[in-house]
Amino acid sequence: MKADIKSIHVVGAGLAGSECAYRLAELGHKVHLYEMREEARPESFTPAHKTSDFAELVCSNSFGSFVSHSAPGQLKWEMAQLDSLILQMGIESRVPAGQALSMDRVVFARLVTKKLSEHPNISIERRLVKSLDDVPRPCVIATGPLTSESLAKSMSEHFGSDFLYFFDAIAPVISADSINEEIAYKADRWDKGSKDYFNCPLDKEQYFALMRAITAARKVEPKEFEKNTPYFEGCMPIEAMVERGPLTARFGPMKGKGLRNPRTGFAPFAAVQLRQDNREATAYNMVGFQTKMSYADQVQVFRMIPGLEQAEFLKLGSMHRNLYLHTPKCLAKDLSSPKDPLLFFAGQITGVEGYFESTAIGYLVANFCDQKLRGEETATPPRDSALGSLLNAITDETKLDYFQPTNINFSLLKKYEARMPKPDKRALQVAAARKAFTRWLPSQGKTLKSNLLIEQIDIEHKAIAEASLAASEAADAAMKLNISKGIGKSTEFV
Repeated sequence: MKADIKSIHVVGAGLAGSECAYRLAELGHKVHLYEMREEARPESFTPAHKTSDFAELVCSNSFGSFVSHSAPGQLKWEMAQLDSLILQMGIESRVPAGQALSMDRVVFARLVTKKLSEHPNISIERRLVKSLDDVPRPCVIATGPLTSESLAKSMSEHFGSDFLYFFDAIAPVISADSINEEIAYKADRWDKGSKDYFNCPLDKEQYFALMRAITAARKVEPKEFEKNTPYFEGCMPIEAMVERGPLTARFGPMKGKGLRNPRTGFAPFAAVQLRQDNREATAYNMVGFQTKMSYADQVQVFRMIPGLEQAEFLKLGSMHRNLYLHTPKCLAKDLSSPKDPLLFFAGQITGVEGYFESTAIGYLVANFCDQKLRGEETATPPRDSALGSLLNAITDETKLDYFQPTNINFSLLKKYEARMPKPDKRALQVAAARKAFTRWLPSQGKTLKSNLLIEQIDIEHKAIAEASLAASEAADAAMKLNISKGIGKSTEFV
């Protein structure tokens, strides 16, 4: 395939492709962006997509934690320093979600689509790319885990090996006005946030009844080619958790600890959390309740949850099979094909898991492509940074025999062998990441920014948390006084 240096071709306008195309355009390149979905052609949509907008959030509406002491928060801080388009649009469309950056998914996708459509260096073509040979070089493939069958076949022929697969899932979305607020209550764990989540409390009997119902519910059987496909640990369906043991969910997404019920003063035995799904707060998604139960059984089972007895489901849960490359085997360190050095891959297809991780890889690949075209050495981010740790995780040659998708987490960052409390160790990891990234930043033509909007949000969140904690302590004191006087007792489990 001949190179066409007049423009760089980016296939796929999801999170990674959108970030990659925008970064390349900002670097001065002409970008030709391909997106297979078109409103006038319903057949062009995948089962997971609902619109033709770019960067559509098909599963969760959350980018995860933005707090400065978390690994996802550090990744966002680094991407904010690099002027990430996706992060900027995420902040502009954010909805209340405690310590997480969550967006109104419709507003977010429209903002990204508008930004790319109006960029003078980006041209857009709405068509399905069926083969790697259909696109001139240089080219970035960012078609994500739902890559079309024809393009996946072409990629398989190119690499001469099978792809890897895992199941991803979508959690149900509920109409806000159908949530029973006489039972469900707003709270943030340990009163550390702004009480943006609804919590549906379950006592011990209700919890185990729900587990039995989930086990007995009819499941959608996998197709023959899906039967040996594993689940990604970070997006496991609720019924798969229950299969591991009846208490697994209680120590996972249904953990009640720290979610103090203002009506009793105590945390429930277990809880189902509902996260705001749009800016108008008219819809909430069930956190951690991805499922492959049949639609009819989902309605019946989930209405057993206290507070959701009359729930109106705007969207029911589902599962879909995701494709990704065995990156340590298939790709070079700059995420290009060793067989075709101007053919790059970006996003979830490279083995990262998570919306924002996919975005970050899209940004890096734009840089790698630009550097290669300019005849420069690849400037990878430092290993100690969150970006460098994420890149290392998917290109690590020690994983040739065992490679699975990963999201950003502290196990990927610089390790400290000395024994110390976990918060202290994580603080050292974040400090090391910031120090290394700050030193590397000038090589990217960037200067360190202070008072970033994401930092302001973090500070605002901490202030809310401190006020919430003070109010909680006052409420606890009043509750203890009442109990000592025999005025009230809790009937919930601690």
